[in-house]
Amino acid sequence: MGLKTTSVAKCLDKRLLLFGFEVMDVLAIFLTLSILNLVFGQTPFKIVFVWIPTAALAAVLHFGKKGKPDNYLVHWLRFQMKPGTYKAFPDASDWASPPTFRGDL
Repeated sequence: MGLKTTSVAKCLDKRLLLFGFEVMDVLAIFLTLSILNLVFGQTPFKIVFVWIPTAALAAVLHFGKKGKPDNYLVHWLRFQMKPGTYKAFPDASDWASPPTFRGDL
């Protein structure tokens, strides 16, 4: 009875890309396409109002995200939507000044 082995891809932490876009980018592109098609689908200028803005969004996402880390837009949107200041440590609520040395004792 031998040891069972399974072949595994060499790079398990590689991001998932579809047509050169991350999954969230593909969803944003198709969501834009579907909403614009719903609104402007019956107009005679469908190519101008539906396809050109969608192609422009795809081009901006493709070329604007070159060299950026994974899920860059998701993290950027979370940063923009959360109000306030980011701090490494919470504010000290029970802070007292440290004792000082008095030389006359």
